[in-house]
Amino acid sequence: MNSCRYSGFLYALCLSTACAQSPDIEPAKPQASVLWRPYAAPEVPPVRLGNTSRMKDLIRAGNLYLAVRDAIALVLENSIDLEVARYDPISAVWQLQRAEAGEALPNPPNAASLMGSVAPGQGVIGSETAAGVTPSQNSGASVSRSSNVTLSAVGPVIQSFDPVFQESTVLSHTSQPQVDTVLSLSPVLVSTTHASIASLQQGFLSGGSVSVTYSDHYLNENAPTDLLNPSVAPNLSFSFQHNLLRGFGVAVNGRNIAVAKINLRISDLKFKLRLIDVVSETLQAYYGLVADSEDVKTKQSSVELARALYEDNKRQVQAGTLAPLDLTTAESQLAASERDLLISQTELLEREIQMKNLLSRTGSADPILREVRIVPMDGIMIPPSDDLPSLESMLQQALANRADLAIAKSEIEAAEVSALGTKNGLLPALQVFGNEAESGLAGTRRTISSGKIAETPNAFFAGGTGTALGQVFRRDFPADRGGASLQAAIFNRQAQADYGLDRLSIRQDQLVNQKDMNQVQVDLMSSIVKLQQARGRYEAAVRYGILQKQLLNSEQKAYTVGKSTTYNVMQVQRGVAAAQSAEIAALVTWARARIALDQTLGMTLEANHVSIADAKIGRVARSGIQ
Repeated sequence: MNSCRYSGFLYALCLSTACAQSPDIEPAKPQASVLWRPYAAPEVPPVRLGNTSRMKDLIRAGNLYLAVRDAIALVLENSIDLEVARYDPISAVWQLQRAEAGEALPNPPNAASLMGSVAPGQGVIGSETAAGVTPSQNSGASVSRSSNVTLSAVGPVIQSFDPVFQESTVLSHTSQPQVDTVLSLSPVLVSTTHASIASLQQGFLSGGSVSVTYSDHYLNENAPTDLLNPSVAPNLSFSFQHNLLRGFGVAVNGRNIAVAKINLRISDLKFKLRLIDVVSETLQAYYGLVADSEDVKTKQSSVELARALYEDNKRQVQAGTLAPLDLTTAESQLAASERDLLISQTELLEREIQMKNLLSRTGSADPILREVRIVPMDGIMIPPSDDLPSLESMLQQALANRADLAIAKSEIEAAEVSALGTKNGLLPALQVFGNEAESGLAGTRRTISSGKIAETPNAFFAGGTGTALGQVFRRDFPADRGGASLQAAIFNRQAQADYGLDRLSIRQDQLVNQKDMNQVQVDLMSSIVKLQQARGRYEAAVRYGILQKQLLNSEQKAYTVGKSTTYNVMQVQRGVAAAQSAEIAALVTWARARIALDQTLGMTLEANHVSIADAKIGRVARSGIQ
């Protein structure tokens, strides 16, 4: 008794701890400040490994008294298979969020490329670049940047729909030998540079993007020819680009979002399909347990009849009115009946173990379930008639309710949406673009003397960052560019092949879907026939059982008055036992046929009053359980 109480205490403690630690599996979005929230990770609760308290409430005096609705409720709350399936709709929501952010991610600029970079006209290197003497590593007015997209496998490239901010700052100190000292007047050019580039980019569903880029270059070098040293050269530019043929339109660029929404619906349908399978499996297991329990009772009745015959024969042998051989025959029948009872009891125990594994997340390892016996409270009740509607009505019901058919249709719909990309990919790539840049330059003025010539920079450039920014915002040095780009494949065979393969795959899916819909009628007719056959088999088994019991009663009366033999009574007893087993088997066959028909119609959940909302959260309302 103390060990049972201790086990019960441990069970309750583990259960309460598990429920308290993880009441839900839905990830919680970060609750940090607005600035830091996008970079904080969502909190995903740990897995739920404990059973609900319903199990404990149904156990009394070492027995688990289980009705059909209790079994379904326990499975909905504790099934690991359902718990795994619950994550799929949640994952689909996050996949939708991922699609809404856009497919491609921008690549940050290579910071190494900014080392030692200067603006055109700034210092010795900048003067050489502006004059076209040496190639530029980089520049402030026209910064070499990666595009906001990357190549995808098939179809037009999709923009990133989340605004992206990028910033790079590089501080460098370089020494460069000068082969030609005309500009630098120094055999070694020593320079200190600060290069900073910041940009804000935004893509749009229509197929375009805009960006704002600010760059600033600081230079201080040892060249005596610099009129401004040190100097700063800021640059502010606005640019846009938009696709006009390939990659144009909300439908094309939002296809991944549309597919993600369809997949969200598919994930719900797949969960429903898995829920139907679990409920059907539970019903099969429960009614199998009922049948095994009834079979044990039948075998016990056979043992009692065989024992009664054996005891009667024993008294008659002792009285000298019966041959010892008849006693041996009766004893053999008793041993056979006890063997059949043992086999039936063993099968019942195995069925209970399987049922416990369905009802509990820990299976038979649960300290409470390990020793309890399951007592089914509901039998298999066959109604007087099945009262099935017309075949046409049931067919329409099946086509409307079957989750697997709905999944197939949704997958074809998703394929059609994805094909928008491959169809649009047939078009040439025509893109318009534009850029407006404002530049500035300022620094400390220096006077350079060469013989009788002295050169002093314009006072307009004297100053620091404020002076240069003033030039930028006054648009003293604007640079406007615009244009269009066209790229067209001559034969375009790859795009045509991609589109053709997509359409062929969709056609195959449509044919398979039609075949599945045709199969529904075959499955429905087969289920109806099996249900009718099971009813006929059960009714025949009931009539046969009644006749066998009447025959046994008559044979026992004849045996009592000496008009029958032990062998005849045993034969009739075997017939009664076989009739009872046949009746139980017919009951189970009818129950399985009814479960299969509900599955074919897609009405399993409705027939058993199962709520998908309760199944998704893994908690069934108490009021719904008898």
